[in-house]
Amino acid sequence: MKIQVQIPPKLIPVFAGKARYRGSYGGRGSAKTRTFATMLAIKGMMLAEAGKTGVLVCGREFMNSLSDSSMAEVKAAIKSLPWLERFYDIGEKYIRTRDGRISFVFIGLRHNLESIKSKSKIHILWIDEAETISEIAWGKITPTVREEESEIWVTWNPEREESATHLRFRSKPADYPKIIEMNYNDNPWFPKVLEEERLRDLSERPEQYGHVWHGEFKTVVEGAYFAPNILKAREEGRISVVAADPLMTVRAVWDIGGTGQKADACAIWIVQYVGLQVRVLKYYEAVGQELCVHVAWLRHNGFEEALMVLPHDGRTNDKVHDVSYESELIKAGFKVKIIPNQGAGAAMMRVEATRKLFGSIWFDESSTKDGLKALGWYHEKRCSVRNIGLGPNHDWSSHGSDAFGYMAIDHADRPVKATKIIYNTGYIT
Repeated sequence: MKIQVQIPPKLIPVFAGKARYRGSYGGRGSAKTRTFATMLAIKGMMLAEAGKTGVLVCGREFMNSLSDSSMAEVKAAIKSLPWLERFYDIGEKYIRTRDGRISFVFIGLRHNLESIKSKSKIHILWIDEAETISEIAWGKITPTVREEESEIWVTWNPEREESATHLRFRSKPADYPKIIEMNYNDNPWFPKVLEEERLRDLSERPEQYGHVWHGEFKTVVEGAYFAPNILKAREEGRISVVAADPLMTVRAVWDIGGTGQKADACAIWIVQYVGLQVRVLKYYEAVGQELCVHVAWLRHNGFEEALMVLPHDGRTNDKVHDVSYESELIKAGFKVKIIPNQGAGAAMMRVEATRKLFGSIWFDESSTKDGLKALGWYHEKRCSVRNIGLGPNHDWSSHGSDAFGYMAIDHADRPVKATKIIYNTGYIT
């Protein structure tokens, strides 16, 4: 049987010939999801016609019900081609070829990862919205797809350079030649209604535009506390090259982490207060390391004379060794300042102090890149049922953002010297 199907020209090489991996990443409106759904259905038809039996598995990380799955996309793709629809038996909760040889299976990976191992004869595993799939999940998924000439397909909208999906499939492009970028301008059938939305985003949400429509990594999250502040800082040229003032005190402002694989990250901002400016010189973050590792970084970077600014728990003694960050840093030769416990609502107090100060802050772009990512991501956790805010979301971005908030509190708390303005008749303070 000879068939013809229209797909975006850029995706033709992805589906040509044999391959273990096929995939596409990019922004909204690229037609990648619909194209993969269509080609998966065609592949199911071809397998059945060849006398093969088995399953095509469609996975997403989260799937509480079939409405969260790729089923709707696959059904729509099949129904858009009458010759393909005639080949399938489509029910409310199933899709299979009419001869019963090939069936679709829809699965949520987060809570059902182990169940993939029980699936027999997986010819294709297609993971859509794959950005958040962990490296542990990828390690378990790959060997379960082991039929002769079986394939793994992957589609996603990129968010972070550090994501396991990016590191696995994009950091070495030559290893995956059939995984390509697709954006709205690669879709010859890009609809007018989406063009109107694209232009609206370009005008009203410029900080999100590159991520949504061009598949760029997220630099700020919609609704993030400091998204407009970071955007304005970029527009005003305050994220560039920043030099230290050799005459001014250097501060190392901490959010204290812990040791071990499951510990929170330790985050440190290196800053100076120079007149009305706050100069942000460096950002450091490490997970699960001993205090000596952080001290070694400070010394290696020439911050032996820096004032250590710690949150209130920096004074708390370890239950086993009866020492604190404060006592150990003093023992190492550093001067230490403790930010007092701010009590209830402390996190939002830091947010508001940071917002108030942001217009005076200058960042060294290259050495604070990871810290800026954290600030751009830091956002409110919301109750989906009542649609109310629950305070800052505690995730990977909160450690750097908390440390930055302590810096804003410290800045507001610093003693301000009186300024003398001299006139011919005298001076005032």
